[in-house]
Amino acid sequence: MAIHKVVIDPGIYYITFTCYRWLPLIEQTNSLRLVYQWFDLLTKKGHAILGYTIMPNHVHLLIYFAGGPQALNTIIGNGKRFIGYEIVKRLTAENEIVLLQQLQAGVELKDKSRGKKHELWQDSFDIKECRTEKFIQQKLIYIHNNPCSGKWNLVKEPQHYQHSSASFYLNGKSGYHALNDYREFLWIYDDKIDG
Repeated sequence: MAIHKVVIDPGIYYITFTCYRWLPLIEQTNSLRLVYQWFDLLTKKGHAILGYTIMPNHVHLLIYFAGGPQALNTIIGNGKRFIGYEIVKRLTAENEIVLLQQLQAGVELKDKSRGKKHELWQDSFDIKECRTEKFIQQKLIYIHNNPCSGKWNLVKEPQHYQHSSASFYLNGKSGYHALNDYREFLWIYDDKIDG
């Protein structure tokens, strides 16, 4: 579902956010490292990355959100902004005038009046709370198979996609240094049921 409710409760959440018009902006600007830097920032703030797949034009994330002074919505919005500014900077350096004009044309009038210059992302992002291990596993299977499926066909097997947590869950090898196993965080739902 597209997020409309402010999320403040700690828990495990599945999140997807997508580039404007599904353009492959992450790939085109070689911005994968920016997503990892944002993951690092999240872990420094007490949250945990439990699963992910970074695609050419979207990001799937399974996160333990620890709560705190900022809502999850704000944290995701700030991450998109951080990555987006750098994407624009790189497109400008590469003199991608046509693409920059397309991103400028995508800005709605109300956003232009607030100073927004480029539309880098779809307006909302998808979020679902993962209250059961079965649901978490469904989401991990989905995101890990994403690079192998449909139009993508980036790799034959999920564990061979470098920018995913598939290898961690299938082979015990992590491409991202601060990845945590989701099973370490299932206790949050035990406490809610018991309490």
